[in-house]
Amino acid sequence: MYARSTTFLAQPGSIDEGIAYVDDEVRPALMDMDGCIGLSLICDRDSGRCIATSAWSTEDAMNATEQMVQPLRDKGVEIFGAEPSIDRWEIAVVHRDSPSGEGACVRCTWLSMDASGVSDAIGTFRMATLPALEEIDGFCSASLMVDRDSGRAVSSVTYASRDAMMASRLAADDLRTRMAQDVNASVTDVCEFDLALAHLHVPEMA
Repeated sequence: MYARSTTFLAQPGSIDEGIAYVDDEVRPALMDMDGCIGLSLICDRDSGRCIATSAWSTEDAMNATEQMVQPLRDKGVEIFGAEPSIDRWEIAVVHRDSPSGEGACVRCTWLSMDASGVSDAIGTFRMATLPALEEIDGFCSASLMVDRDSGRAVSSVTYASRDAMMASRLAADDLRTRMAQDVNASVTDVCEFDLALAHLHVPEMA
């Protein structure tokens, strides 16, 4: 499974319109493309950072749609008021403990490591980090996406509510530190988001 993430640093007043655009126009258009599994959207209203992630059955299917998605991306520029950055990932781990409902929030952590350590990072996340996350109140799901060539990775952990996410911060800090140390990685960014759209539909990969 593979994913393409499109990140906009949106104008604050454009976020609601952007969410509606992604849900009403982008998602149906992508789902008509061969190999598309689904789409999610997370938004940080304080910074304006919005990340739309589409999931694909194969890397070839994802790459084959590059020209088809460009008009959708161009309209997104008009609505969000910003040029996007694009990242392409392999989806390495997905685990769902419970469904995410209205009010769910997501904490994303970006990591950088030597490319040779990516497989170890996947194993550590699956065998050590996931079981610990399951013990945190309000935990819904978690995923890990990687770029094996560059050594970059991003984990996304969904909580049932913002209160649950905030209450998890100390435990999450500890898990993040331990994982980074175990796989000799650097934490390059951490950000908390509202889960605006949850239609990624990637099967369990734990």
